[in-house]
Amino acid sequence: MLRKIVNVLVLIPLAVVFVVFAVANRHLVTVSFDPFNTVDPSIAVTLPLFVVLILVAILGVVAGGVATWFGQRHWRRAARRLEADARAIRLQLDDLRAERAQAAQAQVPLIRSN
Repeated sequence: MLRKIVNVLVLIPLAVVFVVFAVANRHLVTVSFDPFNTVDPSIAVTLPLFVVLILVAILGVVAGGVATWFGQRHWRRAARRLEADARAIRLQLDDLRAERAQAAQAQVPLIRSN
């Protein structure tokens, strides 16, 4: 319930800001991908300004996410290694518990070494 309220309190104002931004920046701009011919570019796109800005923001978020994902790869690798170690230790503990249970049933004293 609280999550829905927070979503409404965040998403509705954000949507209003996007709509106001889009209405205020409807002018067409030409984005050129040809650095050598600025007068008549061979690769150019004409879009409303708000579309260009939102696409650049989305591209920035994706690029940041990819960079973060690559930057955290050593942490993920360490987590996988530690999970494998924990799994092996759990198996060893289960074996020791089973061994102890067998010894208790057979009334054989456990040999302890100090």
